[in-house]
Amino acid sequence: MGRAQAQRAMAPGPGYPLHLRDLVDDYLAALRFAREPATAGLEEAMRYSLLAGGKRIRPVLALATATAVGRDPREVLPLAAALELIHTFSLIHDDLPAIDDDDVRRGRPTSHKRFGEDVAILAGDGLYAEAFKLVLREQRGEPANVLAAIAELADATGVNGMVGGEYIDVRALAGMRGVGLRRLHRLKTGRLIGAAVECVLLLAETPAPARPHFRAFAAELGVLFQIIDDILDVTGTDAELGKPRGSDERHGKLTYVSRYGLRRARRLAAESHGRARTELARAGAGRTDELEQIADFVYTRTA
Repeated sequence: MGRAQAQRAMAPGPGYPLHLRDLVDDYLAALRFAREPATAGLEEAMRYSLLAGGKRIRPVLALATATAVGRDPREVLPLAAALELIHTFSLIHDDLPAIDDDDVRRGRPTSHKRFGEDVAILAGDGLYAEAFKLVLREQRGEPANVLAAIAELADATGVNGMVGGEYIDVRALAGMRGVGLRRLHRLKTGRLIGAAVECVLLLAETPAPARPHFRAFAAELGVLFQIIDDILDVTGTDAELGKPRGSDERHGKLTYVSRYGLRRARRLAAESHGRARTELARAGAGRTDELEQIADFVYTRTA
């Protein structure tokens, strides 16, 4: 399967806010990282993974949230881009032999297969650091609000968020020590998705009555994303996914499908999607149509 074929298979359909994804892609393409000529190869590795395409769900979610609370989505592009830098960092490290040991991502060799494990690790580290520099230098807003957003982003991606969830996953602790499957993925996947919404709420000083509903929407969206991911790992094809299917099964990971079966997992996804849409309706905010489109896309996606 060629890269172009994989990208076509993974492309979002017309129900997705493609105009927001285009804003994100253009912003990301303009980013440069290396000032020292000797580190040009590291920048190449960083951009190789960052610009490999994809749905850009997290940054698009941030832009759509800005619209929903009455802000111009372009105002939060630095934050949105930082979310994608962090997401790309997580993908590079997840693909490493020490974790998921995947050779293909988005229809082409993963970072460590293309550049070697040492450079791939550094590329991920570089993206994570550059994400915070980007927000600190480029994101406009009241200083206290920007700092609050940065603190949320750091917490969502650290020990009490994405990295902590990954630790629980690689150590197979889900189902033990009181850590349920929903809690695992609330940390591993949901916190960064939630941060895409929460950080914008903090920047925009969103009125208090709407915040709990936006947060509940984001929490359900994170759960929904993971359930569908688990389903696709079983039902999808290599061409659709842009990577070999069955990775979770090969690693013996606890998933919604292995725990509940395919039929129940699909029912759980439908329930989560319904709750996400209900919370959006309760938010009583302005234009939530783009957020609704994202929720519907996550529910119906095939890659």
